[in-house]
Amino acid sequence: MTAHTPDFEVRLASSDEDLNAAQRLRYRVFVEELGGGGAMVDHDARLEQDKFDPFYDHMILIDRALGCDPLDKVVGVYRLLRQDMALKMGQFYSEDEYDLSKLKASGRKLMELGRSCLLPDYRGGIAMFHLWSALAAYVAEHDVEILFGVASFHGTDVHALAQPLSLLHTRHLAPKDIRTRTQPQHFQSMDLVAEDQIDRRAAMLEVPALIKAYLRLGGFVGEGAFVDRAFNTTDVCLILDTARMNEKNRALYTKARPA
Repeated sequence: MTAHTPDFEVRLASSDEDLNAAQRLRYRVFVEELGGGGAMVDHDARLEQDKFDPFYDHMILIDRALGCDPLDKVVGVYRLLRQDMALKMGQFYSEDEYDLSKLKASGRKLMELGRSCLLPDYRGGIAMFHLWSALAAYVAEHDVEILFGVASFHGTDVHALAQPLSLLHTRHLAPKDIRTRTQPQHFQSMDLVAEDQIDRRAAMLEVPALIKAYLRLGGFVGEGAFVDRAFNTTDVCLILDTARMNEKNRALYTKARPA
């Protein structure tokens, strides 16, 4: 836990400095902590960046109580790509990994979430709910109906992740009308352990906190995983359909504090 009382501010990045602060946080989490990489990673400046960044809104969570370099005051980030911006880009980021044809044919307003991360000391507490509250307001402002994006398990050993991946496949697979599927050339089955052989409690303990949080909101996963060796992760596609959220889920999503 943090050794101070945080003073949170959530807003969209509005300057190059804000964007660099988001990219610095991503570097600290995805590169330094998780061992990832990428063609555009700037190790000298400690920035994790890619060609998609200019097309996204970057929602940043700032802890104003931190006495440090302004670039290090950003402790949480979401990268948001609305469907209209994806058309300008030519694709959603995750289309390289997942077939999104059912989502795109649904006629619903879509938004992709990506590069979401928090510093370790801020995970599992109030910080995530500040981000969610701001995200809910953004979704309402832009009339977004379906949110989706990539979430990751650390590591690329699928056999070591067989239990949690199988649990997600058997218990949380998305309805067919909005189900994404890993692109054929990258498809990694998540149906690795028979349902009666899954230790549900132990498997759920292995599921990353962010994925569990979306499941609590009524979220689903697409079919198949993607093994991302560049980022040292095994990815799943999360899907959240606001029309399928019940009132309990909706309250969790819109609150600024955990239930």
